[in-house]
Amino acid sequence: MFTLRFDMRAPAGSAPTADLYAAAVDMCEWAEDRGAVIAVLSEHHGTDDGHLPAPQLLAAAIAARTKHLAILLAAVPITFWDPVRLAEEISVLDIISKGRVSYALGIGHRVEEYEHFGIDPHGRGKRADELLDLLRRLLRGAPVDHDGRRVRVMPSPFTPDGPSLVIAGGSTAAARRAARHGLGLISQVASPDLRALYETECRANGFEPGMAQFPVDGVPTTVFVADDLDAAWQELGPYLLHDAVTAASYRHDDSVASISRASTVPELRDADGPYRIFTTDEATEYIRGGRPLPLLPLCGGLPPDTAWRYLDQAVTASRNAREKP
Repeated sequence: MFTLRFDMRAPAGSAPTADLYAAAVDMCEWAEDRGAVIAVLSEHHGTDDGHLPAPQLLAAAIAARTKHLAILLAAVPITFWDPVRLAEEISVLDIISKGRVSYALGIGHRVEEYEHFGIDPHGRGKRADELLDLLRRLLRGAPVDHDGRRVRVMPSPFTPDGPSLVIAGGSTAAARRAARHGLGLISQVASPDLRALYETECRANGFEPGMAQFPVDGVPTTVFVADDLDAAWQELGPYLLHDAVTAASYRHDDSVASISRASTVPELRDADGPYRIFTTDEATEYIRGGRPLPLLPLCGGLPPDTAWRYLDQAVTASRNAREKP
């Protein structure tokens, strides 16, 4: 049992971008009957390494090549979108996937991305609330009066009232936003206080708390599987380090569970942090402990031929975990 995450980074010297995108679709098709439970696609804009800026397009390609694999877009910065256009894309993708695509909606945390779109980041929380309300009304399929015009999104989504939406964010504002709209919450910040706030605010707004996902201390967020750990770290280390350093540059605090402040491969390996390489036996026991392996198969632009070998090892661990100990 494992998850697949793709961000499509392709820094200088990595595999060609076209090969990485083709491999991501192939991997999802191959893995959906071999233990994959969900494919997660992230979104960033204007990055030096080409981080995936259009996850809906990649999700459509994956949905067209798979039959039952769930797909999560996390996080979609709603403040960068025209809500009518976003509702149309969500509706069509919901039809293509027959309801398999869900969304974690955020507000974006990089000033550079607001500059990329020419949007003022001030007041983005209020803007997010307004856009979210309009988006949800549009996805219900009825005509909506907006800015003096009547808008209706057609065709309507495959899923009645639209696909699953949750809020992504690790702040009190994100928790309150989720609660106001009666939506679930995905946080990268481990915080009992934030969970309690979310649950209290949900009930204050007349909703029972929805799905609330918080990281667990010591649990990795990016895993590879190999039996020769030294050789694997030598081969994978530079790619994992690029991912770690670049992701850390987007954040200015250490509260986010997926962030490592390592600056060298040995530091990344010794940190016992979010980036791990397990042996097959370790991965098998990890899965038997009740958690899926969080795989990032093409991490840092890893060449597909190399990535496939490690993905196959993860599948072996998943198969072993399903067998009797």
